[in-house]
Amino acid sequence: MRSVTVTGKSVEEALKDALSQLETVEEQVEIEVIEEPKKGFLGFGGKPARIKVIEKPDVLEQTKAFLEKVISNMGVEARIEGVKKDRDLYFTLSGEKIAILIGKRGQTLNSLQYLTNLAANRFSDRFVRVVLDAENYRERREDTLKKLADRLADKAIHTKRDVQLEPMPSLERKVIHLYLKDKKGITTHSDGNDPHRRVVIVPRNK
Repeated sequence: MRSVTVTGKSVEEALKDALSQLETVEEQVEIEVIEEPKKGFLGFGGKPARIKVIEKPDVLEQTKAFLEKVISNMGVEARIEGVKKDRDLYFTLSGEKIAILIGKRGQTLNSLQYLTNLAANRFSDRFVRVVLDAENYRERREDTLKKLADRLADKAIHTKRDVQLEPMPSLERKVIHLYLKDKKGITTHSDGNDPHRRVVIVPRNK
């Protein structure tokens, strides 16, 4: 976390100089006015403004620190790699006991992701989305969801009855909605409230 102390004829002038040195914008810094500018008498005894400008911690770093603390409190050692893409934060977890962090059907991983999303949006001035993955679980889970979607869509068509899936987080529901979007004979929608919201597959011709 970088900081600079600068002087200027006014606070505004000093701030402009500080932002230039830090190569950032005002929304990303905290400003501490050390001395207000003072006008002298007949051109003598004046003092410039003096301020300290501190760069705010990066949302990725803050979120990673939060995640590290939560995982440590769970008694698990894990390596965490993070990257920011636009408004999304992606974290990859790895380690010997990584299965503990994934949990049955990814329930623990999804709960960690939910908590980390809440934390990240406290650290950020604008909405961000967090995605957690471990041992390539998300890709493997996506393949499983697509196979499940195919099987249950065929069941809905064959029985001409709605088929409800188990409750899933929004990312997993989105996978199924997109995958079945162009499948003939059925439509999909989500029903219920989180965390019990689920995908419903509806045959077109009941």
